[in-house]
Amino acid sequence: MPNPRAVAPRSAQPARSKAAPRPLPPDARAVADGAASPSKPVSHRERQREAKRHAVLQAAAQLFNERGFHATSLDDIAARLQVTKPTLYYYVKSKDEILLQCVGQGLAMILEGIDASRAAGGQAIDQLMACMQVYACVVTQDFGMCVIRVGDEQLPPESRKELRRLKSAIDQELRRLVTAGVAEGSIEPCDPKMTAFVIAGALSWIGRWYQPGGKYTPEQVAQQCIATLCNGVLRRAENRGALPAAHTASAAVVTTGTGAVLLDTVAPKRGTFRANKAVGKTPGRAS
Repeated sequence: MPNPRAVAPRSAQPARSKAAPRPLPPDARAVADGAASPSKPVSHRERQREAKRHAVLQAAAQLFNERGFHATSLDDIAARLQVTKPTLYYYVKSKDEILLQCVGQGLAMILEGIDASRAAGGQAIDQLMACMQVYACVVTQDFGMCVIRVGDEQLPPESRKELRRLKSAIDQELRRLVTAGVAEGSIEPCDPKMTAFVIAGALSWIGRWYQPGGKYTPEQVAQQCIATLCNGVLRRAENRGALPAAHTASAAVVTTGTGAVLLDTVAPKRGTFRANKAVGKTPGRAS
């Protein structure tokens, strides 16, 4: 593996709109960068040091995702980078600090993508779809995957508070967009809190099962998962002729503002929910 002194940070930021997004919250900037004031001019030497620190964090995130936080040591991180363990201490103080920075970076990437979507303007549904695309793509990358696979449970309480403020900011943005979508008529009336939880939960889980180098690119994974969230898995109302009569007779249809149809099928005469056996097969490796 490359020496962090010679490795520049790989850009993992989602594409931005030409319009300038609002600045990141101070918490996001402090946790993700771990650096001095952003208004202070950065020298070439400082940029080099930041590039090396980023390489250390990225190698650590990869190992955390592969092995888990407790099963990864600083020796493992140094070996991945082909440097000595004392070299790491020039860039980070401890393994806890590394995890804090990795998770903070992943959350900051999501927040920056949300801000760019807001700055691009358009209807709430357009902004929400853009945010979902960013979210899904970020959790397939090293830092975003670290947010999902490792999380902040291993950190001291004070560090967890910082990261959970960032998570709350993401949740609030999703709720805001859902609420605005309902108001503009592009999203069916719903509980914004519950809907935001469903969106974030479904997209976050991509970070659990996604494996790089599979059949689909991160963008394709994001597009298919978002399409399933918005369109559902059952046939649209006009094409339900192929469904069993028991299903069509008891299906409650809810049409969203984007034309999606969600079906909640109730078993006849029992009042209990019954799964569609036609889609009961377990999928193989999705990526």
